[in-house]
Amino acid sequence: MSKTVTYSSVAKKIIMSLAGLFLTSFLVVHLLINLLILFDKSLELFNQAAHFMATNPLIQTFQYVLFFGFILHIILGVVLQIQNWVARPVRYERKGSSEQSYFSKFMIHTGAIIFIFLIIHFANFFVKAKFGHIDSITYDSGTYENLGQLVVMLFSDGGYVIFYVIAILLLGFHLEHGFQSAFQSLGLNHSRYTPFIKGLGTVFSILVTLGFIAIPLVIYFSF
Repeated sequence: MSKTVTYSSVAKKIIMSLAGLFLTSFLVVHLLINLLILFDKSLELFNQAAHFMATNPLIQTFQYVLFFGFILHIILGVVLQIQNWVARPVRYERKGSSEQSYFSKFMIHTGAIIFIFLIIHFANFFVKAKFGHIDSITYDSGTYENLGQLVVMLFSDGGYVIFYVIAILLLGFHLEHGFQSAFQSLGLNHSRYTPFIKGLGTVFSILVTLGFIAIPLVIYFSF
């Protein structure tokens, strides 16, 4: 393999890692906003937050950066996986730590399923919120589009809840490997702090997964 190809692959991994870490920040914000539904059955807090996100010019501009990050992460992931398949006959004497992870073998598979899930989720929420008709609801604090009711309606469907939970579990597996792999690709790989990064990645992926799963389950069984 030429040095040019090697450097190109390293550059792709670095860019994909940065895009992936950027997307994790979106996951945290998205989760925190959605969790508001569980603490306020009137849905006022969630609808207020959704209204702010939908009307703030900075956030509306930032969403295009977010979409670009998703597309970039997906494209580079596919390209790197194809390169790995092509280079598979060439075995390395020592496997990298990222290859020792069980979930690393299925990153492209979980990524593909998550991508399909995102398309469906995007159509059910973002497209309806942007281009569909959403009923309004009035509180003492003002009148807002009742996006919370849309969430409750979708998560009242048992089939959709099951599909959502499975997709989030796969997302958790994807995060578990991707978090520590991103830092390794960025060159932050050392015997002293790599175990901490791996542990932090595991805790992060578990908390995010449990948080997202709790939302549809609580809505389905309690709302």
